[in-house]
Amino acid sequence: MFQKFYPDEDVNSTYEIPFEDFYKKGIRGIIFDIDNTLVPHGAPADNRAKKMFLRLHELGMETCLLSNNKEPRVSAFAKDAGSLNYIFKGRKPGVEGYQRAMKLMGTNSSNTIFVGDQLFTDVFGAKRAGIYSILVSRIHPKEEIQIRIKRALESVVLYYYRKNKKMKQLKRS
Repeated sequence: MFQKFYPDEDVNSTYEIPFEDFYKKGIRGIIFDIDNTLVPHGAPADNRAKKMFLRLHELGMETCLLSNNKEPRVSAFAKDAGSLNYIFKGRKPGVEGYQRAMKLMGTNSSNTIFVGDQLFTDVFGAKRAGIYSILVSRIHPKEEIQIRIKRALESVVLYYYRKNKKMKQLKRS
């Protein structure tokens, strides 16, 4: 019932993702959400984000920011983080933003991954676009009211996702 919202995997932090392993598997593009995925909501790019993007680009990965925020927020973050590709007002969970991001990066759904902190916008949109999705834990609890409401609903889906994930792991053992 909730599977359409399940990420392909989940991790605590964007900064724990083994991007080198994904590169070895043929992944060449990464689409990122910004707020609460890379930095706290509304924060500028920090040194950790800047270093990560530099590392990804040195590895040979293309990157693109995909956000539902307005241009001033997204363009400022992209500039601070290292002149990244970006899409503002991405209309997630619609697939158009994901498709535009892949076009900017010169990738496709088979060699692109998405990293975000929300199920109903980030993960659901990536799944609809046929992109491997990684859900990360939100960085900071401060969020806009509409996001806090969605978080309550997400907690129900996450309960079933984690229960399903645990059952699969037990079956493999």
